[in-house]
Amino acid sequence: MISCFSSLRYKEVIDVHSGFRLGYVCDGEFDDSSGQILSLITPGRAKFFGILGREDDYVIPWSAIVKIGSDIILVEHKETLQRRKRQKSSWF
Repeated sequence: MISCFSSLRYKEVIDVHSGFRLGYVCDGEFDDSSGQILSLITPGRAKFFGILGREDDYVIPWSAIVKIGSDIILVEHKETLQRRKRQKSSWF
């Protein structure tokens, strides 16, 4: 199956251990020198309908991805996922 990076935006990310829905992919990080994808980023949950902003984004390392299906990305992460504030740049 051949896919575009932009198609990742329409796939929901789910943790296989807890069943927790992490959201849809909104961004990603890659290494400029090697071209490898380092992580996928999903947005944090909205606070009070988005009026009070959002929680920090989930940063999912590429090594934690178990399976990329037609509409879902399954991840397995032993430790707590890293979270951080959204960066302004985007690659899709």
